[in-house]
Amino acid sequence: MSVVPSPGVRVLVDYRPALRARTGIGEYVHELARALTSGAGASLDLTLFSSSWRDRVAAETMAELPGARVVDRRIPVAALTWSWHRRGWPAIEWLAGAQDVVHSPTPLLLPARRAAQVVTVFDLYFLTQPAAVRGATQRDFTALVGDHVRRADHVVAGSHYAAALVTGALGVAAENVTTTPLGAPQWAADVRAARGTATGRTLLFLGTLETRKNVGLLLDAYELLLAQRRDVPPLVLAGGLGAGGDAWVARAMRAPLAAHVTVTGYVSEAARRALYADARAVVVPSLDEGFGLPALEAMACGVPVVATPVGALPEVLGDAGFFAPLGAPDAWAAALDACTDDTRMRDLSTRGLRQAARYSWADTAAATLTAYRAALARRAERR
Repeated sequence: MSVVPSPGVRVLVDYRPALRARTGIGEYVHELARALTSGAGASLDLTLFSSSWRDRVAAETMAELPGARVVDRRIPVAALTWSWHRRGWPAIEWLAGAQDVVHSPTPLLLPARRAAQVVTVFDLYFLTQPAAVRGATQRDFTALVGDHVRRADHVVAGSHYAAALVTGALGVAAENVTTTPLGAPQWAADVRAARGTATGRTLLFLGTLETRKNVGLLLDAYELLLAQRRDVPPLVLAGGLGAGGDAWVARAMRAPLAAHVTVTGYVSEAARRALYADARAVVVPSLDEGFGLPALEAMACGVPVVATPVGALPEVLGDAGFFAPLGAPDAWAAALDACTDDTRMRDLSTRGLRQAARYSWADTAAATLTAYRAALARRAERR
């Protein structure tokens, strides 16, 4: 049976990850909503669901999402998350009205009475390294992900790497999975204009300081490089503090790193653009990545990327990636040293711009609409 989202079909997206500090998942939710309201999905009846005791969706945020309706409930996030994950209650229709499709940006379902249910998977790091995550991810994701993903009417995977995990590790049929790679930012052209012909000044890490991001390897390599030469580009660690990040911050504040490393904490979108404009290279030493949005943003801004060849990073970076292996501080130090070569950086910048042009949020939205069609068809078959 073919079911097509027709004008007026009711789609609800859980907007809560974008409510406060927009890290990777939050940026994905916001940009997907923007693309769905401005492109092929503009005829959808799109609802963005938010829930918090304290935080409200900002007026400037809504200005970027014309046509979307916000349902904002003053319910503590932790309480609702626990009830949804552990009790499957309350149904989203009770909180937000009748829907045709409900889309969770995590691997765990939004409880629904009648709506088709879609979940998103980027990685399964919480299964392979449960001690490295915390909060609801540690408590619920590890125990429930298999059941929830298999019960979903359709699964959205953020990369081909993630799709292979869903079909291989979780046993979901390939026809129930749609790959929806993320998009390059609309503001990248402004950053390129600000950069001009310069190759940048800093080495930039952008992301939550948590175990999976493997910043310890970066600091090991940077300290080795400092021992070899003193004219090393300054290192900027930009991102909020997560599980395992305290020790890295403390180390960055001690000699010999303190004079060369800046820790900014979480940065706004405007500050993020300024950091890209000043970056010689973006460094991604991760243990795993389900997509790697900062890597794509960097390429779109004309900034070369040094990364570990793990997860979806080889897929996203293609021939523009400057790869250094995991567990090899010497190799990473050499890669960071190579970032001082202007000719190499310009070549990687050109390659990165070409690679980034393959990714757009319009394509993300179009692929997601395909997933909604599949979810509606499967829900109809199950009734």
